[in-house]
Amino acid sequence: MHGATDRALETFRRHQGLLRTAEAIQLGIAPRTLYELRDAGILVQVSRGLYRLADLPPLSQPDLVTVALRIPRGIICLISALDFHDLTTQIPHAVYVALPGDSERPRLSDPPLRLFWFSGQAYTAGVEEHELDGVPIKIYSLEKTVADCFKYRNKVGMEVALEALRRCREGNRCSLQRLVQFARICRVEKLMHPYLEALA
Repeated sequence: MHGATDRALETFRRHQGLLRTAEAIQLGIAPRTLYELRDAGILVQVSRGLYRLADLPPLSQPDLVTVALRIPRGIICLISALDFHDLTTQIPHAVYVALPGDSERPRLSDPPLRLFWFSGQAYTAGVEEHELDGVPIKIYSLEKTVADCFKYRNKVGMEVALEALRRCREGNRCSLQRLVQFARICRVEKLMHPYLEALA
């Protein structure tokens, strides 16, 4: 038991202290060892099938980390991406996730999700990778997120899209050229044109 526990803890440390159950088992940790460590308070269950060493500092973005680990094809979008980039006063009450058109609905009960199926370039363009708590998170860039908000204005609200555009341009945080490029990909170039002209 002791040797198995030590080996399990060592394996967790080599992986930033965070593993999915399937990964842990692949790396040679017996399910029984996982549950014993959880029951002893050495591991914390971040979400179903996701464990983390209890002695690590708290996750700064536990919901985004959970989504990145549990939904590998998911990309953080819309309100969650605006919040990440500090472009909104909205507080996301769910994680907004873009998925490719052919993917199934993920089975994840926590955190709450708002799912959007994107296709073609609307899904693949403008993806950035940021590291949070040692985990790579896929998230859309500032400009792509603003264009997405105009495309999904009926879901997020036109005022949210306009606030994001204003905040994005105020601090010269995003390029007009890239905004136009993503507006074209999202097919909202005509809609965004007068607002872009007013802010140019």
